[in-house]
Amino acid sequence: MTVITIRLTMTTDDVKKFVAIASRYPYDIDLRSGRYVVDAKSLLGIFSIDLSKPITMTIYSDSCEDLLEEIKPYIIQVEPNGT
Repeated sequence: MTVITIRLTMTTDDVKKFVAIASRYPYDIDLRSGRYVVDAKSLLGIFSIDLSKPITMTIYSDSCEDLLEEIKPYIIQVEPNGT
């Protein structure tokens, strides 16, 4: 499992691009904002959370370097227990 902090803008194009990237990978990916958790592959789910603050992203895979490289522009920080 890898945990990182990301920031998404509220623009539709930015969120659609992020969902398209996340959807290419077979493992589960969750986004947590406060007490709400949504599927990172769900466009509607992402728009239901507060995008004005950083979001915690949990990737349920230990070998996700390829995904991390693709989402690099969104990453704020990689948690110590992450990769």
